Amino acid sequence: MKAIIVGGGIGGLTTALMLRARGIGCELFEQSDSIRELGVGINTLPHAIRELAGLGLLQALDDVAIRTHELFYLNRHGQEVWRESRGVDAGHDVPQFSIHRGRLQSVIHRAVEERLGHDAIHTGCRLGAFTQDEGGVTAHFFDRTGSHTQTVRGDILVGADGIHSRVRETLFPAEGPPCWNGLMLWRGARDWPAFLDGRSMIVAGGLNAKVVVYPIAEGSSPASRLTNWAVLVKVGEGNAPPPRREDWSRPGKREELMPHVARFSVPHVAVPNLIAATSEFYEYPCCDRDPLPYWSSGRVTLLGDAAHPMYPVGSNGASQAILDARCLADALVRSEHPRQALMAYEQKRLPMTADIVRANRRGGPEGVIDAVEQLAPDGFDDIDKVLSYSQREAIVRGYASKAGFAAVPGLAAVRA
Repeated sequence: MKAIIVGGGIGGLTTALMLRARGIGCELFEQSDSIRELGVGINTLPHAIRELAGLGLLQALDDVAIRTHELFYLNRHGQEVWRESRGVDAGHDVPQFSIHRGRLQSVIHRAVEERLGHDAIHTGCRLGAFTQDEGGVTAHFFDRTGSHTQTVRGDILVGADGIHSRVRETLFPAEGPPCWNGLMLWRGARDWPAFLDGRSMIVAGGLNAKVVVYPIAEGSSPASRLTNWAVLVKVGEGNAPPPRREDWSRPGKREELMPHVARFSVPHVAVPNLIAATSEFYEYPCCDRDPLPYWSSGRVTLLGDAAHPMYPVGSNGASQAILDARCLADALVRSEHPRQALMAYEQKRLPMTADIVRANRRGGPEGVIDAVEQLAPDGFDDIDKVLSYSQREAIVRGYASKAGFAAVPGLAAVRA
């Protein structure tokens, strides 16, 4: 069997490794001229890290990431709403990693090159069209000038080509553009003095604006960390197209960002100073797409953001792509026919990810901050009188259960 993978992001690269581990051949095609370390920080959750550890990548990740220890949810005044341990400190057998997105992709990319060979990855190849018949799939690739580069034949085609997926567009030509919810996300990272224990994550804010801060790598000295920050602000009503196209590498505009930064009071970190000291940062309008009725058509299927793009809350986008890759590879080795395998993969993963897309629209686990602000917009003296521990736990733990990384039984969160 041979798979054609369209897209060289985290989902596509992980799929290549999963297939290789099961003796299934594949070739990967990426439209960019090279696979570069783009983006800034993300969190990869234990259920996804467990899959990467199974591929032998745990040490490589440990070398470039931070093992997240603790997560704090604060209101916009800096008061603690919820606190909990994460990863191995929460009893999981593997860590949660806070990591630069590009470095995570690079770790997986190097493993693909080592195990499949450089010839298995083709860059500068944009999918033009594909056709399928009873015997397989034929895909036609072109360069940026529109010149044909190659035609490839395989048993299946996996569209892991992101929110603007060409494969998805072919399967659903009338779908239209992504949905914008009116939120703009600015993200950056720079070397900064470590806060708390150097492995902590803070999410602070309220209904219309939030800030997230966490370290993603060792810094230039023992007392510093490469520190990721993100500011999420409602700037529109979400009933119109975003002001600029969704692109993880689009530079942000400081004059648009800085007026919002004063909204937050975050203990432990001087957020305005951190952001002001970041020379380059990026903007991204928060977009997703409605869940699809199906992902697979014959010998063609979708994976990762091509299948289920979601708002960037809950630390879940890359993690779900990794879980897709494992499920698809397992289905292919267990099924008698590729079509049967793609259907089994879809039946397992589509309902789960559709639930997460909808949950992210409601705010994900960060919704605990929104709930508290609605009840106590000016702050509180006793959080339990605003929203009880069990109510707060239901919001946070309910999302974790839905997303597949529920807390280890018997380990309680730390009370605020």
